[in-house]
Amino acid sequence: MGKRSKKTTKWSQEVTARSNALDIEPDVFASGDPHRIAHSLKRSAEASDRRKTSAFRSAMSMLTFYINRAGSGLGDEQRRVLEKAKDELRKDFGREPKG
Repeated sequence: MGKRSKKTTKWSQEVTARSNALDIEPDVFASGDPHRIAHSLKRSAEASDRRKTSAFRSAMSMLTFYINRAGSGLGDEQRRVLEKAKDELRKDFGREPKG
């Protein structure tokens, strides 16, 4: 197997930065505030005219995608913040938080 180029190994970063469905606020996933993350994703999803599903599903998908792609590079504290942001997103859309 040959070496992978930087472009190949960074595809998920490209998707997060330039999603075709949502215009995401820069560095939103780095925030330590789950409310801010959820509200920002909700605003982005509702404002998008390019998404192919509901605003809730688009926002939740982007959040889950980021968590999964960050993998072990995501610190425990930031992972907790992002998981809490999922519950906040559910609340913002009038859905019951899990658990």
